[in-house]
Amino acid sequence: MSSPVQWSREGAIAVVRINNPPVNAVGHRVRAGLLAAFNAVERDPDIKLVLLYCTGRTFIAGADIREFGKPPQTPTLPDVTLSLENFSKPSLAVLHGSVLGAV
Repeated sequence: MSSPVQWSREGAIAVVRINNPPVNAVGHRVRAGLLAAFNAVERDPDIKLVLLYCTGRTFIAGADIREFGKPPQTPTLPDVTLSLENFSKPSLAVLHGSVLGAV
């Protein structure tokens, strides 16, 4: 099964795309895909900027409710957010639709 997170390179820009219909919920596969994509980009010295966007009608609209009440799977959301906070390259997220979240 392919990852819902794919990335490609456009010159010095890495374009990271999340495609997890219907609302691009952040489940395990999205978290793992984001971490893998950003780690790969971090290792590429020719990439200077990361652009993150989601396909469909909304940006990430929250957690994947199918994971509620189950043991957390790594990487957890705190693992991913910490990695993104420590990311050394500028990143830009293109937000659209219902952009929701919780702590």
